[in-house]
Amino acid sequence: MKSEELFALLRRRGYLWPSAEPYGGLQGFYDYGPLGTALKRQVEEAWATWFLGLSPDYHRIEPAEVLPEAVVRASGHLENFTDPEVRCGQCGNAFRAETVLESVRPQGLDGVPPAEIAEILASSGARCPRCGSKSLSVPRPFNLMFGLDLGAEGKERGYLRPETAQSSFLSFDRMLDVGRKAMPLGIAVVGRAYRNEIAPRQVLFRMRAFTQAELQVFFDPSGFPVDFASVSQSTIPVLRVADRDRGEGSPSSVPASDLVGAGGLPEFYVYHLAQTLRFYRESLGYPESVLRFYEKSDSERAFYNRIQFDVEVRLDSLGGYREVGAVHYRGDYDLTRHGEGSRHDPKVLLPSGVRAVPHVLEITFGVDRNLWALADLGLANADDRVLWRIPSHLAPVTVGVFPLLPKEHGAAALGVYERLLSEGLRARYDAAGTIGKRYARMDEAGTPFCVTVDGESLLNGAVRTVTLRDRDSRAQERVELDRLIETVRAAIRFPRPRRAG
Repeated sequence: MKSEELFALLRRRGYLWPSAEPYGGLQGFYDYGPLGTALKRQVEEAWATWFLGLSPDYHRIEPAEVLPEAVVRASGHLENFTDPEVRCGQCGNAFRAETVLESVRPQGLDGVPPAEIAEILASSGARCPRCGSKSLSVPRPFNLMFGLDLGAEGKERGYLRPETAQSSFLSFDRMLDVGRKAMPLGIAVVGRAYRNEIAPRQVLFRMRAFTQAELQVFFDPSGFPVDFASVSQSTIPVLRVADRDRGEGSPSSVPASDLVGAGGLPEFYVYHLAQTLRFYRESLGYPESVLRFYEKSDSERAFYNRIQFDVEVRLDSLGGYREVGAVHYRGDYDLTRHGEGSRHDPKVLLPSGVRAVPHVLEITFGVDRNLWALADLGLANADDRVLWRIPSHLAPVTVGVFPLLPKEHGAAALGVYERLLSEGLRARYDAAGTIGKRYARMDEAGTPFCVTVDGESLLNGAVRTVTLRDRDSRAQERVELDRLIETVRAAIRFPRPRRAG
């Protein structure tokens, strides 16, 4: 399904639409409707359940979204958080250089200096995406942060956070006390981040306000205990820098043990690669055939990283692999920089008995991007219907409840609906249109089960049985009402990881 078709379907079903739509929309901003909001929350909770489940010493916090200027100066974002911008001399529009050169250089421009980007623009004959002109300017760095003037007189400068990670670094000392000095210590944030994208595009993939889920794990650099034996035989689809240099574009399935041995990666890092793969496969339901872990080279990595593998998913709607998450080894960069900026000693007493700066492993996840990926991978035309095969534990509506005939069976069906809600199941009542159209609406929304109350359901005016329909197979069975809750719950999987160490 093409990007435009997929977005049209999601908009029609009330998942999302452009923000300020009556005024023509606000570029790079989207509003989530009822189904989109419910799905987004389910995805966020699935991520938190999985990664906080790796250790009892991993915790979630909810920090402020505004950072003082001193923080983003110390973190390096004032200096380094930029994209190369080119401007068309004919129509005046500005674009990311990477967007202009996407067809010429699909691997992107990470780490490529502006002078070299200018040479690529000139030699490739690149044209303005809007008007087709070749009069493109020399790239200049454009800082992506949104600045704010705080207070009545605006004398204090602040910034909307460009990533959720900085709040975890700022909270480390406090959380170390709260966590009774345990280490490795994980601090997770799920929330909004803001980037003033030069030219937002690809719907949920280049937004100016988006939701990130990030886990920062602080650990003693002399040892990070993990249960590596539990993943050592797992194969991980990786595309290493050396393979890319030889012209390879497809990942190779490499045993985790080989990535540690001949592959030269630390055990703790590969362990978390394997757990991340399991999350995408078992919790989000992505086929391994569409996943790859894309290694960034020294010049491509973010300025704070020592090791970086991006999680990429092959999406038909966007024409290839797109980044939806990453695993970063940030070393001691962040705590050291904030120690310098705040004049606070970042060293702590580590489990090894020495005072030193902890290192950080970061697992980052784009919530909006993965919502789009779930739609791309799961929505399809099946037989005579549009079907969204979303994992049952993520579905925004678990059970659709219908009366076969609204006048005759409506009150009884509403009673079943209220009972499902009281048991904590996500249910929706629908009596509009034919029963076939109601099934079609639920199939398109990804609802895994539908319950119908009909004449056979009633005995002396009370509901005794219902018809339970499965989304994927369309199979129907008669179920006693007293067994309905346990039958539905038994069919829903809630994937959880194996704990480390």
